[in-house]
Amino acid sequence: MKIALAQLNYHIGNFESNTAKIIAGIQKAKAEGADLVVFAELCICGYPARDFLEFTEFINLCEEAAQKIAAECIGIACILGIPTPNHNPQGKDLNNSAYFIEDGKVKAIVNKALLPNYDVFDEYRYFEPSTQFNCIDFKGKRIALTICEDLWNTIENPLYITRPMDVLIEQQPDVMINIAASPFAYNHDEERIAILSDNAQRYKLPLFYVNHVGAQTELIFDGGSLVFDSNGKIADEMPYFAEDLKYYTLADDGSISFEHASTAKESRQTDIEQIHQGLILGIRDYFHKSGFKQAILGLSGGIDSAVVCALAAEALGPENVMAVLLPSKFSSDHSIKDAQDLITNLGCLSETVNIAHITDAFEQQLHPQFKNLPFNIAEENIQSRSRAVILMAMCNKFGYILLNTSNKSEAAVGYGTLYGDMCGGISVLGDVYKTQVFQLARYINRNKEIIPINSIVKPPSAELRPGQKDTDSLPEYDVLDKIIEEYVEKRCSSAQIIKLGYESSTVQRVIKMINNAEHKRYQTPPILRVSPKAFGMGRRMPIVGKYLA
Repeated sequence: MKIALAQLNYHIGNFESNTAKIIAGIQKAKAEGADLVVFAELCICGYPARDFLEFTEFINLCEEAAQKIAAECIGIACILGIPTPNHNPQGKDLNNSAYFIEDGKVKAIVNKALLPNYDVFDEYRYFEPSTQFNCIDFKGKRIALTICEDLWNTIENPLYITRPMDVLIEQQPDVMINIAASPFAYNHDEERIAILSDNAQRYKLPLFYVNHVGAQTELIFDGGSLVFDSNGKIADEMPYFAEDLKYYTLADDGSISFEHASTAKESRQTDIEQIHQGLILGIRDYFHKSGFKQAILGLSGGIDSAVVCALAAEALGPENVMAVLLPSKFSSDHSIKDAQDLITNLGCLSETVNIAHITDAFEQQLHPQFKNLPFNIAEENIQSRSRAVILMAMCNKFGYILLNTSNKSEAAVGYGTLYGDMCGGISVLGDVYKTQVFQLARYINRNKEIIPINSIVKPPSAELRPGQKDTDSLPEYDVLDKIIEEYVEKRCSSAQIIKLGYESSTVQRVIKMINNAEHKRYQTPPILRVSPKAFGMGRRMPIVGKYLA
């Protein structure tokens, strides 16, 4: 049996585009002599469709699209993911389903059993878990078809009390096929491979796995679809962060052959390489899928805005990136030069708007209200908010979308100005620690200097007062980032973090800043997720909570 795996970039709710992509994949696979072509979980509607799933019309459009696709399945079968109505009056209204389509008709329906409801996942909000498991017979092979999480209950501390494959294996299948929507995190590829390999070894069956690729607002899907032999060894690994269609022949003895050379990787990409590719894809898809073309950002000469500008230029083309220099009376000459050098290196668009007279006007107007109190954070934030007003005005006038340049370290401890440097349409670095931003800058410069070296080596500063440095308000970033990681990503208490060797007062201070900044994070743009625990939809904390771990 010749099996095609279709790793495609879908668009939530864009039935016309998704259907056309799937039909094109079917036609191409049929022309190549494939017997079966496999698409990803919920590919019909895109993932995650979230509360679109609560609209009856949305579900009806999914079914209409599936019937159009079924009409193309003559002489070839396909597997695709789709939300379907749950006709049992008890339980949730929908199932997360896979259609097996052959001879123009839906011949079998498999419903997902294990519904993730942690981190960014919210499937039990919409779907009813399946309790019935049956294999599918096709071309002399018996297929154990599962959907994403259905194979993930082999890990330590399992989240579910059942394993669908424990039931399916009793029906003596010849092969496992798993369709998935598995989001990207820089450590997730290795975890995914380990879980799937364990399944192939456990059940002594070859395994074909198909994932989404592309970004849906903050969630990035990295592809990396996989084929394993019955010993759990990777036979092939499809590209990361790119669409692809590949073909495999499953022999009667369970062996797998394919015409192309195996692309299974002996060594994994570094975290920074993966983050770089993920952010490029995240920016590109956010703009393309939202119908936007041009980005704007404030370029300070610092490393964060420089990295965002370079990423945007690569993702969208430098001709579609407007970098705006917004110097104040506290901006240093070298920062302005660093920003100008970056613009020259990238070839992006640029404007300069000096905000000194704007902030002076604010301060003069507010002089009676400020009652001769000394310069403090109020005047500092006027500068940041003045910049935001200018950037948003240009967005309104020319149709730009503002890129937020705050990093994860700043977002964690609230080191930013609400309605100032924290505004934007999408946060590019909001899940990238400051220490990783430095690594990203060096990676961007791997072949030639794009980001000026001075932007990388100079002490970070918001330049909102004379001689200001980030370390005036924060611990050194190599310490700060580790404490944030332990608390936010690993959910360690202060006592646990202190035991790792960090100073008690520093740990307590950082955790207090993280918790006190929750109200700011609720009002910031969506953050491109690249880590196992990002701020946003995957981390839900109360604003008024008093608990300090």
